Amino acid sequence: MLVLGIESSCDETGMALYSTDAGGTLLAHALHSQVCMHADYGGVVPELASRDHIRRIVPLLRQVLADSGRSLAELDAIAYTQGPGLAGALLVGAAFAEALATALAVPTVPVHHLEGHLLSPLLSATPPRFPFVALLVSGGHSQLMRVTGVGEYELMGETLDDAAGEAFDKTAKLRGLGYPGGPALAALAESGRAGQVKLPRPMLQSGDLDFSFSGLKTAVLTKVREGGTLSDQQRADIACGFQEAIVEVLVSKALRAVKVSGLRQLVVAGGVGANRELRRQLDAQAARAKIAVYYPELEFCTDNGAMIALAGALRLQCGVAGKPPGAFAVRPRWPLTGA
Repeated sequence: MLVLGIESSCDETGMALYSTDAGGTLLAHALHSQVCMHADYGGVVPELASRDHIRRIVPLLRQVLADSGRSLAELDAIAYTQGPGLAGALLVGAAFAEALATALAVPTVPVHHLEGHLLSPLLSATPPRFPFVALLVSGGHSQLMRVTGVGEYELMGETLDDAAGEAFDKTAKLRGLGYPGGPALAALAESGRAGQVKLPRPMLQSGDLDFSFSGLKTAVLTKVREGGTLSDQQRADIACGFQEAIVEVLVSKALRAVKVSGLRQLVVAGGVGANRELRRQLDAQAARAKIAVYYPELEFCTDNGAMIALAGALRLQCGVAGKPPGAFAVRPRWPLTGA
């Protein structure tokens, strides 16, 4: 099967072609990020995001067809992100996918955005095998899932308020670091001194696998106000202390989830999964516990069409029938366990 994947849930337009031949091959993928467009506003403007998806989606399709040497006539199915995400942005990808599928008389496969992230490490040269525990960490989600197979997801823990990526972004905004704030804050933290600034570790000793990161923003704001005018080094130290707190909680809860599950594999996916300090700490502690950790390639940590094409292809291979093209709906709010 040859599956086209379309991602348009927020501020990236992604397109990819995935073939199930020879055990599965990503033939081509292309991505356009709207980061520069939204930077002037300090965050994503939904209406602008939707309009930009409209502008980019056809050129990206032409690009992946050219790069792969394939044609529209060869497509067997079209997968697209049905949710969660921004309603208007989702509608662009869904409407385009359904219209194209109608013209080509091929089925569509609506995909859960988080399922795409969760399965994205399977695109790596050394992929994990089912079952495994997954830590999904992004701008909107922080969840721990037990993954038995495609479509078989059990929620083990989740954030009660801000997700890890959201906490990064909001704290960066408080510090005037601009958009996107998370990567900027992580970059600033690299020049900070470890252990110099002590911040709380929310729910570290809660005894469960849930998260809570909203209080860290208040803690950072308090530190800033206590310090008056801060030097560059002090600003970096605070960023480092914030990152240390987030990473310690994520690592501790993730390894605890693996222990509770009785499994020996941990998958880390989502935008925050690209954080270098998180990877360093996880790799070190997982090695001591003899747990194998898997990450998607860095280019597949953020939103992309490759993960949607993969998820759609895997669902079809598992016997999930694609839907006839035509009527459709998007799901801006959609729990993964209900997918």
